[in-house]
Amino acid sequence: MANKSAAAGEHAYKKIDKDVRNNNIKNLLLLFGREEFLIHWAVDMLVKRYVNEACRDMDFSRIDGASATFEKIRNDCETLPFLSERRVVLVSDFKLMEEGKMKGFDEAEERRLIDYLKHIPEYCLLIITSGSVDKRKRIFKAIAEAGGVYEFGELDEKSLKAYIEKRFREAGKTANPSVVAGLIAASGYYDKDTDYTLYNLENDIKKAVAYNEGPDISMEAVEKTLSGNMDTDVFAMIDSLGRGRKEEAYRILHNLLVSGEQVYRLLALLCSHFEIILSVKEMKEEGKSFSEMKDILGIHEFRIKKAAAFAEKHSVARLRRILQESYEIDKSIKTGLLEPSLALELFIAEI
Repeated sequence: MANKSAAAGEHAYKKIDKDVRNNNIKNLLLLFGREEFLIHWAVDMLVKRYVNEACRDMDFSRIDGASATFEKIRNDCETLPFLSERRVVLVSDFKLMEEGKMKGFDEAEERRLIDYLKHIPEYCLLIITSGSVDKRKRIFKAIAEAGGVYEFGELDEKSLKAYIEKRFREAGKTANPSVVAGLIAASGYYDKDTDYTLYNLENDIKKAVAYNEGPDISMEAVEKTLSGNMDTDVFAMIDSLGRGRKEEAYRILHNLLVSGEQVYRLLALLCSHFEIILSVKEMKEEGKSFSEMKDILGIHEFRIKKAAAFAEKHSVARLRRILQESYEIDKSIKTGLLEPSLALELFIAEI
């Protein structure tokens, strides 16, 4: 059974940590999910727990999951550990777990592997990792039946705040709860279809620490160093427009363009954000709460409030015209009527 935080009430990183401390780890594990940072942390923890560091080269084996074969996996698992409690075999990013077929791994070989998973030697710990899995596959069902499955999804907000605060403390800094909340919201970590993960967050925390000279992390340090993704930058650009800071909006646009970001994706995000602003405006006039809007739109409440702040300055009719203008800019660029950077600058000037 998968140890998913949303389903079980406890995140996989807490569950596997507890299982290791209680010596309740099976000899077959599947670690998968969005948070590769936590998957790598879990693998390192398991290796440190069961492999003698002096014998790491002999008792720990890593197999590339894109080119793994049944014979390679079995042979590595059958090798006795030298001086370690267990021999640990890692099949990283195993493509067989994903939807579709894995090149070079036919059905007969898959059946042999599934059968072998029931007979892994007690002295061996086989760890399989994957970014995503197809839970309908026989291989997934076999692992779930014979071993332990841990799904490393997004952290809940309480855990994420604790994680950020801990990282700042380790760097000798402190951060006000409002700054931590602002970092989470501005990063877009909880946005629908976001590609912002703990790896991105780790880098942004390090940059904020380096930028901030004093002991207390400021929101300015967060805003100046937050990388996020293009979606986050487009959101920041529109937020600047909403606060009447057009020079700041131009600067963000310029940075996006010179960084080589795809113009067509940038245009799509602009249209998407103004669609959200219009939706928030209309839902607010219908009497819906921010919580209801969050459920409908699938974005962080912080962003909904920012969209509402922008929407308050404009009527529904005006927002519809802005959205229509964004569609027309998109069309003008794609048909070659306007040069992209000029068209986008004109669009900002008109808002």
